[in-house]
Amino acid sequence: MGNASSIEPTKTIFLDIDGKKEKIMFSRHCGTRDIHDLIAHAAGVSRYAEISLKDSTGAFVSLNPTMPINTQSSPYKVTSKEPSPTTESSNGDGEVFTQVLSQVASQFNNQFSKEGVFKVEEIKTDIATRLSALERKMELEGLKAVEIEKCKRDISDIKDQIWNAQKKFVDFNRLSNETQADSSLSDERKISLKRDVPSYPKYTLSQETIEYLKQPTFDIWHWEPNEMLSLLEHMFHELGLVAEFNINPITLKRFFLCVQENYRNNPFHNFRHCFCVTQMMYGMIHLCHLWEVMTREDLGILMTACVCHDLDHPGYNNTYQINARTELAIRYNDISPLENHHCAVAFKILSNPECNIFANVDKDTFKRIRAGITMLILATDMARHGEIMDNFKMKLEPEFDYKNKDSLDTLKMVLIKCCDISNEVRPMEVSEPWVDCLLEEYFNQSDREKMEGLPVAPFMDRDKVTKPTAQIGFIKFVLIPMFETVAKLFPVIDSTMVEPLRIARDRYEDMKEKNSMPPPPSQSNKKKTVTEK
Repeated sequence: MGNASSIEPTKTIFLDIDGKKEKIMFSRHCGTRDIHDLIAHAAGVSRYAEISLKDSTGAFVSLNPTMPINTQSSPYKVTSKEPSPTTESSNGDGEVFTQVLSQVASQFNNQFSKEGVFKVEEIKTDIATRLSALERKMELEGLKAVEIEKCKRDISDIKDQIWNAQKKFVDFNRLSNETQADSSLSDERKISLKRDVPSYPKYTLSQETIEYLKQPTFDIWHWEPNEMLSLLEHMFHELGLVAEFNINPITLKRFFLCVQENYRNNPFHNFRHCFCVTQMMYGMIHLCHLWEVMTREDLGILMTACVCHDLDHPGYNNTYQINARTELAIRYNDISPLENHHCAVAFKILSNPECNIFANVDKDTFKRIRAGITMLILATDMARHGEIMDNFKMKLEPEFDYKNKDSLDTLKMVLIKCCDISNEVRPMEVSEPWVDCLLEEYFNQSDREKMEGLPVAPFMDRDKVTKPTAQIGFIKFVLIPMFETVAKLFPVIDSTMVEPLRIARDRYEDMKEKNSMPPPPSQSNKKKTVTEK
């Protein structure tokens, strides 16, 4: 399957600027401000100038992407007026900005109270309001270029300070064992980017990497976060999803950036796990030629669900949420609290126009996409494993019907489940570090459960579990049966995925046997035994 690309439609507008004929071209994705800046550049005035357009009859023309097209013989007459801020206005801005900086410095210097709790939320709203007002004032009144650049730099610094301080707040609460497991990050963080695309470098992928990316053996440990973002971009382009949903490439970049920023720094449930699951789905799509039995829309739902499936995971599973009666468990009535939360965060991100990769689809299509993504993320709750697998096995008899929506939905649920817990399919050097990460997260939870007097699962207890005991049962009774069932539909799965699972099972069983063997007698004991004989 080759790269799918679409030609972005453009609109051409002809202008009369003081008798000089000019023309501008812009795409449907341009905003009013972008068009204003284009005309300002053509007119040789600053982007803060007031600009008005009149047609050949002298009527004013609205300056926006839907403005009527014209011809070279009937251009719009451009009138521009530079702002002339008074000294008083400029000084007022300087005072406002100085006050904001002073307040931020004071509050951040005292970010931790004697009890060690940073009151981020109490000051963030006020600061954000002041910053927004200042930014609007800059746009409307047109400060000098030097002042504008300085303000922008200072605003960026303040936002970074707020971001970093909030991270410290979350980390501090986790260390101090306050009730943080169920807390979700603020809505502002979820839908606003800490950084934008200019700081997101573009990587050129070699043909070798492009082909390797389609393999289940792909080593996900060799890639930095920004490289993973570029690889995710490539997957969406290569599968034709950018063309299918008419996604603005810049919006796609922003979407992945915002997703990355909303994965927490957990030992296991982090952004690398998100990438790992998405890459395995990409590999299965190519391995099983899923485009032959599914629509491009289905593939987009599968890939996007993988990207979003563990958003804002707090590092403590559903059992903890329910037993500890956390806010998430209460909100979702103990029904898949984490998975419901991941869905909510995903669509909160997509509600931001800057990150909405489905902004250009019609309402009915978006309704199907939303329902599909929600269904798949909710299917990753392992409490539903038996129910989903039993349903899938029934769909296989006497023959799987790809045209039946219920059957296809069940297949998609099984596919995302496979990808979510597919680490042992990968080579040992790739899979084994994930076991260490998972056990670390399990032990963090069990330590907390012991301290809070909550039930502790044996497979999470650092005093009872070992690496081989953790994996053998899971591989034998969950992974191998699930992948063997999928292999009935796609036989290629048996050699590429089931066989590696069997090898992993045997390896852990050997490891368990070696660990349980008594230590060999020391050399001194051996010598003594020979002498006594």
